[in-house]
Amino acid sequence: MTALDLSSPVAVVGTGTMGQGIAQVALVAGHPVRLYDAAPGLARKAADAIGSRLDRLVQKERLTADERDAARARLTPVDDLSGLAGCSLVVEAVVERLDVKQELFRALEDVVADDCLLATNTSSLSVTAIGGALRVPGRFVGLHFFNPAPLLPLVEVVSGFATDVDAATRAYETARAWGKTPVACADTPGFIVNRVARPFYAEAFAVYEAQAADPATVDAVLRESGGFRMGAFELTDLIGQDVNESVTHSVWQAFFQDVRFRPSLAQRRLVESGRLGRKTGHGWYDHREGAERPAPHTAEPAEPPAYVVAEGGLGPAAELLDLIREAGIEVREAEEDEGTRLVLPSGGQLVLADGQLAAEFADVVYFDLALDYRRATRIALSHAGHTSAKTVAQATGLFQALGKKVSVIGDVPGMIVARTVARIIDLAVEAVAQGVATEEDVDTAMRLGVNYPLGPFEWSRRLGRGWAGALLDEMHEVDPCGRYAPSLALYRYACATDQREDTP
Repeated sequence: MTALDLSSPVAVVGTGTMGQGIAQVALVAGHPVRLYDAAPGLARKAADAIGSRLDRLVQKERLTADERDAARARLTPVDDLSGLAGCSLVVEAVVERLDVKQELFRALEDVVADDCLLATNTSSLSVTAIGGALRVPGRFVGLHFFNPAPLLPLVEVVSGFATDVDAATRAYETARAWGKTPVACADTPGFIVNRVARPFYAEAFAVYEAQAADPATVDAVLRESGGFRMGAFELTDLIGQDVNESVTHSVWQAFFQDVRFRPSLAQRRLVESGRLGRKTGHGWYDHREGAERPAPHTAEPAEPPAYVVAEGGLGPAAELLDLIREAGIEVREAEEDEGTRLVLPSGGQLVLADGQLAAEFADVVYFDLALDYRRATRIALSHAGHTSAKTVAQATGLFQALGKKVSVIGDVPGMIVARTVARIIDLAVEAVAQGVATEEDVDTAMRLGVNYPLGPFEWSRRLGRGWAGALLDEMHEVDPCGRYAPSLALYRYACATDQREDTP
């Protein structure tokens, strides 16, 4: 099954920001496009807005004037659903209400031919449930674009329970012909991106709710140590707290209130107060004109230790040993060849976040996971109240000697980056085990849909198959609420070998 022919008309129902974006994508690809909106006059206004954006593309030399004029000639606003007769694909981008979408598609079936692809751009509703109202549900598919649709490459092509393979393939190939990067997934709450991304927000909020770190510090650690484009607090301010919480709540409810997807009470209070982010001028941060952005907590300068004793190779943090040597600090090798810790001259230990609390040990400082310890510009440390001040100072000075800013946070298991990455890996592995998508498509979706520095399986290959499960096991031991219990899928994944297909 191949992509729709460029002569095939495409219709977009709903002319808000997303509807206009999808229409522009199809139009620039070369299709005749028809716009419809239930509100009188909005389709024509949307056509004018798209025309203005085409003008800007000419100014930026991304379109020629002739291409713009041809595209404008292919764009037709219509005042009635009957004007969509003869279309080969109809994409809806209307309000996120199941009853509204079902009613729309039932009406569309009276207008278009039975071989017309019908698609929803829903981000939170069940594709199966929407399609269940149709006379011919096999031709119904999800085409989830990301905002802004003309710029972001990812499209999740979602097959509902009744979606025919041919329909899903045609939708997939059409999205690819439009210059997008499609990923195929089954109908699951949140699809790929909004399902697997929940811990990115949830764990940041959990650290804040535990009073272990303020939003500016959490965001700085996620960016400067974890390699994420934006921190969770600044990103939800950009998305809109109401929008982000609505998606979280929808996924949580769809998974029968699974504790792993539980919404944040702190975010709920933010929404209730009307602080929705940039669009209202205030969210986690104050975005009003002249407001000063809070600075992340950064430790004062401290003296580095004269030496460290390495017990084991430090696992995922092994490159730190080279950095320490390059900084002129002596690295002494202990007799033990296992472990992920450094012993400081104080006698205290510096340990990579492993899901345990510093409070469980006599004199331990934990340091957080980094995407790349050489390039990281900030490292988070955590310790207990009884940890030696000398150990804390030497740990701080050590990382400062490596050219890193240091943020000291409260004693929370898994710290910030480590717990976030471990939970993302867990949900990704579970999604693949349940047939939602392939490992490759999950990685592609997370890189392109939310700009993660690595896909979950890329993280896992770098850290080791058993890393996420081991950290979550320890977190579950500390906090046995069920939120951090690793999935059975992750356990199987950790136990598997590269030769598992050949094992009888």
